[in-house]
Amino acid sequence: METSAPSPLNAQQLGELKSLVPGDSIHTDSDSLATYGRDWTKYYDIKPGAIAFPRTAEQIASIVKWARKNKIGIVPSGGRTGLSGGACALKGEIVVSLEKMNRILDFNPIDRTVTCEAGVVTEALQQYVRDQGFLFPVDFAARGSSQIGGNIATNAGGIKVLRYGNMREWVSGLKVVTGTGEILELNRGLVKNATGFDFRHLFTGSEGSLGFIAEATLRVTTPTKPVTVLVLGVPDLDSIMQVFRAFRDQVPLTAFEFFSDLALKVVMKHAHLQKPFATEVENYLVVEVENTDDSTEAKVLEIFESCVEKGWVVDGSIAQSDTQARDFWRLREDISEATAPYTPYKNDISVTISKVPAFLRETEAVLKKNYPDFEVVWFGHIGDGNMHINILKPEGLSRDKFLEKCKGASDLLFDVIAKLGGSISAEHGVGLLKKDFLQYTRSPVEIDLMKGVKKVFDPDGIMNPGKIFD
Repeated sequence: METSAPSPLNAQQLGELKSLVPGDSIHTDSDSLATYGRDWTKYYDIKPGAIAFPRTAEQIASIVKWARKNKIGIVPSGGRTGLSGGACALKGEIVVSLEKMNRILDFNPIDRTVTCEAGVVTEALQQYVRDQGFLFPVDFAARGSSQIGGNIATNAGGIKVLRYGNMREWVSGLKVVTGTGEILELNRGLVKNATGFDFRHLFTGSEGSLGFIAEATLRVTTPTKPVTVLVLGVPDLDSIMQVFRAFRDQVPLTAFEFFSDLALKVVMKHAHLQKPFATEVENYLVVEVENTDDSTEAKVLEIFESCVEKGWVVDGSIAQSDTQARDFWRLREDISEATAPYTPYKNDISVTISKVPAFLRETEAVLKKNYPDFEVVWFGHIGDGNMHINILKPEGLSRDKFLEKCKGASDLLFDVIAKLGGSISAEHGVGLLKKDFLQYTRSPVEIDLMKGVKKVFDPDGIMNPGKIFD
């Protein structure tokens, strides 16, 4: 990717910006522009104007007011683990990195809340809360680099949504900076607050299009008890739903994840992991169950054996140690990293859980018919209806040509999504990558209302411009 050099800012603008954020907090060197001007999306030429590293909400507000005066867009940057181009700066925008706002500010065991700045890394917050004897349950493979502000801005989901829900369920209060430079305290950690519109939920999932999240007060819960982890081989798509129902109805499921045989082969090659069992199957499941009492493990084995007898499971393996359980999870969680060298075109979709087999069948048939040269890696949080479709770029095909073909494939996929009443983006957001397809999930009236809401909070259109919609 290319980056702009030198910065498009003139000397006066750059001087003013530096005065707002003291110290070495404004970077215009090519390395910083290349690093902070993008997320994990690989399809855009990155051209930020400068990178700012504020340390307080007040400094963010000053940057926003400066951007309004100079009519320059500003783009939020967290852990940059997004996959929809939501943190990409393409037209000389100022990237506002929250990584220096990384303090945990308060923990309240009575309210069961933790307050932190937006730049706190997810895994660091999880560990801090764990040290206090509690659990912050929102979890995903990018936990070691994603940041809390970005998690909230995209309403992050992950591997435990089945049990604990999305990020939205855990946000108790927010401090945000709007597109006019106003600082708002939203909900203040209250459990009950029936005083009109709850803007906290509006900012959750807004992808930085309304303003910047500076601080968050998050709910925590009691730790999960020890778990049993299984990898199961399933012969067909309908059997997946039968296995899901069998486990969900009888034991406390914490996760139910799916990946294809191709996904397994790619991740085994990349991570040097062992195959969970010798039998060849097309579909794999990772099932995690909380052992809430002494009978749970025996019940899990009983369900497993019943699923085998009924032909819903061909083979399987139950983790016998914490190490083996971690390796089982790596078969699923390392897929994104393992496919990265193939420059995959990613689609992250959702349907209601019962419609997952129909969606998989229809989309697989569409891709095989129209794009027989594409290899597709399937995986996802099938227990909440969320699937990830990764089309691997064939060798010898240019990036631009591949992207063009994939957009045609997306039109076909999203036709199926629209027919099934699903979503074109389950958890990665719209960003740049999905905005041309928003009409498959949202009606024209909804899109116009969203644009109207943005206009209220961001009258000059400077907040993460060009994301979600133009």
